[in-house]
Amino acid sequence: MELFDSHTHLYDREAYEGANADVVKRAIAAGVTRMVMPNAELEAIAPLKELAAQFPGNVRMAMGLHPTELTDDPFGALEVIEGEFAEGHPYVAVGEIGIDLYWDDTKGDIQQQVFDRQCRLALEQDLPVIIHCRNGLDETLEVLQGLPKLPQAVFHSFCGTAREAERIQELGDFHFGINGIVTFKNSDLRNSLPAIPDDRLMIETDSPYLAPHPKRGRTNESSFLPYIASHIAECKNVDVEEIAALTTANASRFFRWE
Repeated sequence: MELFDSHTHLYDREAYEGANADVVKRAIAAGVTRMVMPNAELEAIAPLKELAAQFPGNVRMAMGLHPTELTDDPFGALEVIEGEFAEGHPYVAVGEIGIDLYWDDTKGDIQQQVFDRQCRLALEQDLPVIIHCRNGLDETLEVLQGLPKLPQAVFHSFCGTAREAERIQELGDFHFGINGIVTFKNSDLRNSLPAIPDDRLMIETDSPYLAPHPKRGRTNESSFLPYIASHIAECKNVDVEEIAALTTANASRFFRWE
């Protein structure tokens, strides 16, 4: 059984105490043969590139500026991000980008401006978008509605209600990334799964965060993805192999990874 982790940050040197290559090898041994690693901040670009270069058959990179990682000069930071694409690096998406008003709800305007600019970059580059949306669905949809056309996009780490999934689909044909949150005992995410079309479902770990049950409380890693796939299969009353094949096909198509 092969699995595709559509969102993981295994290049985080602090989280994995510098043993990043070993963590990737554990993922591959667990059947997670494809991993997309999105950038979040400028300081992560170098370790991201370094780790991806060690596993060219298993790792693809995405490049973007996370909404909670805006510097004092966000548009200067954006120029660095845009320069990465101008230099021709092989990124498969713009991300992760979006709106996060959970930690600080006073920066919505600047987050929307940065999100808008990166979405337009994705349109220029003909690349999909990895969206981070936390306590900011209205603001996220407002930016998307203001674009000249909708980019192909995935709402990563989706943990919203069925109605929120429907709202997103009413705007456009978007994908949804489901991670370890679905395994948490206090999560209602299993009730949202029926609102997500099968061909728009992807799975992810968002490592090093959100380790699934029964690994909750530990540093998350991509080798834990089978727990997520198994739980979703249980929720949908299908075999885990079906979920593995479905989500791998969806993610491969989304990221154009043949």
